[in-house]
Amino acid sequence: MLEISPLTWAGTIGLIVVLLAVDLILAAVRPHHVGFKEATAWSVFYIAIAIAFGIWFGTQYGNAAGTEYFAGYIIEKSLSVDNLFVFVIIMSTFAVPDHHQHKVLTFGIVLALIMRAIFIALGSALINSFSFMFLLFGLLLVYTAIQLFRHRNEDPDVESNLMVRGARRFLPITPDYVDGKLITKVDGKRLFTPLFIVLIAIGSVDLLFALDSIPAVFGVTQEPYIVFTANAFALLGLRALFFLVKGLLDRLVYLSAGLAIILLFIGVKLVLHWAHVDINPSIPEVSTPLSLIVVIGVLVVVTVASLIKTRMSPEEKAHAGSLSATKKKEDGQ
Repeated sequence: MLEISPLTWAGTIGLIVVLLAVDLILAAVRPHHVGFKEATAWSVFYIAIAIAFGIWFGTQYGNAAGTEYFAGYIIEKSLSVDNLFVFVIIMSTFAVPDHHQHKVLTFGIVLALIMRAIFIALGSALINSFSFMFLLFGLLLVYTAIQLFRHRNEDPDVESNLMVRGARRFLPITPDYVDGKLITKVDGKRLFTPLFIVLIAIGSVDLLFALDSIPAVFGVTQEPYIVFTANAFALLGLRALFFLVKGLLDRLVYLSAGLAIILLFIGVKLVLHWAHVDINPSIPEVSTPLSLIVVIGVLVVVTVASLIKTRMSPEEKAHAGSLSATKKKEDGQ
């Protein structure tokens, strides 16, 4: 295990908090349409910070640790693109005004960071205490990969989300968005706005993604610090990436299938690691450099194949993928 000092942890968390604060301030003080140039600038900024951190980290703690960080970062970045699909679905389902989407995404990223930090702490404690957790995590990813591949041409049904349905049923909701507020007063009564429901939808989706992404990154490193930073830097750029690529997401028709392959690969890697440790040391393991090559290779192939497919068949549209059949699919609609 790496010896990460409390000062390093504090400095890293402080940097992430500052970056989040900047996003929150911009969203609250200056709600506006985020154009292509602005989204590009912010995306480049966050990627540059992630790369700079990785270079510093590798210099301080060795090439192996640096490779694990970059492998984890790329895995989390690729999985976060699937987040974007669902965010687009949520935004369109609830007709979120363009100038409020910045705020929704920023709060969504904050919620995702909090939940993933909790899962990282739990996952690290379980792995350190019980080596068979590698087997359980691996089987979870294999199951997720199979389900995602089976339903790769579907989108999750946001309206049927248990938390969203509960909020709609038990909370008084205003008919329209009220200047981006979450709670407002009408005739002396406290009412929630649709923006509050949107945050509930995004928060519940973030929870589901955390259940998959944390085991996935533990497949390339067992260092809690690397798991946390890989997730944090991948999520920090998610807001800008949303505005940058939301017009291109429809063209990534094979992305869900590619992510299913990546999750299956990492799941098998975790099972092999468990077998190597608990059954027989002669059972081979998959190295982190090989994992990095496979993940990048899959992403390149599915991206190129998707662009070729949509060029040849412009009517083809990408889907986020679902872990279960959607209601419409079940009803045969």
